[in-house]
Amino acid sequence: MRVLRGLVGVKTRRPLCLAMGVFDGVHVGHQAIVAEAVRIAAVTGSVPAVLTFDPPPDSVLSPEGAPPLLTTTEEKLSLMRAAGIRVAVVAEFDRGVAETPAEEFVRRVLVGQLKVRCLVVGEGWRFGAGGRGTSSLLEQMAEDAGYGVSVVPSVLLKGRKVSSTRIRSLLLRGRVSEAAEGLGRAYRLGGEVVSGAGRGRQLGYPTANLAPPPEKLVPGDGIYACEAGVRRLRPAVASIGVRPTFEADGRRRVEVHLLDQRRRVDLLGRSLRVDFVERLRGERRFRNAEALVKAMDKDCAQARRLLSALHDSGDVL
Repeated sequence: MRVLRGLVGVKTRRPLCLAMGVFDGVHVGHQAIVAEAVRIAAVTGSVPAVLTFDPPPDSVLSPEGAPPLLTTTEEKLSLMRAAGIRVAVVAEFDRGVAETPAEEFVRRVLVGQLKVRCLVVGEGWRFGAGGRGTSSLLEQMAEDAGYGVSVVPSVLLKGRKVSSTRIRSLLLRGRVSEAAEGLGRAYRLGGEVVSGAGRGRQLGYPTANLAPPPEKLVPGDGIYACEAGVRRLRPAVASIGVRPTFEADGRRRVEVHLLDQRRRVDLLGRSLRVDFVERLRGERRFRNAEALVKAMDKDCAQARRLLSALHDSGDVL
């Protein structure tokens, strides 16, 4: 997949079938938009492409209230590549882009620079100054500008619209399996393994201390059944929270214990991926280390059963 960063001077040689949006999470609703772009591109002989933004518009327009990300730009691009996209335009979103009239953005960028043959958007997509750019505006300009428009309806699950906002809410409440339904996959948190106090190893449960990107959403506090690894994912248990049994600084930590590890593996400094499967319980303060270890024994046993059952049923994480 070819990645074009920025809009200044960017031009394409072949006409594009362009899916346009923020696509945070690349959830099942976004996947429907991308799949439509890939389908139309095959029919029209154009190149399946996406236009997205980095940083996300919310972080520029309302930085204090901007929500955490479900996907970093690199994660987003990886998912787009796997979905069949061949060109990704990552536009830098700034005040200049925000204040560009929608009609000008269509004529100068979409038609003039990117040579779109077809535009694919979700039904609620808005762009341009004041949010005046809508699917209706794109359709009004289509004939004169020489492109086609496909508006993809929102995807519903259990009667509710799939949205990044709802998925964030579910994750923050620890409801990772419900969030996975909207994402179409398990929620993934990645980051570098950093040094910790080594207390997990002392208790017989060595953990990797994960430092995820600061802009990325971390699920709500609790103990989770996961799959984790550097190259290959394997059964694991993750703990998210402030470690109330031992710590008093209130700092949230993400600790990952790989289940049934036969040999010691030094993960320090390496990049670890964690896919969240199910929340096992909330975080608790225990009266002593012995009580904590007993709870960890139960957590690991429950995670083994749950993850084994998922694989036996044919589910792919």
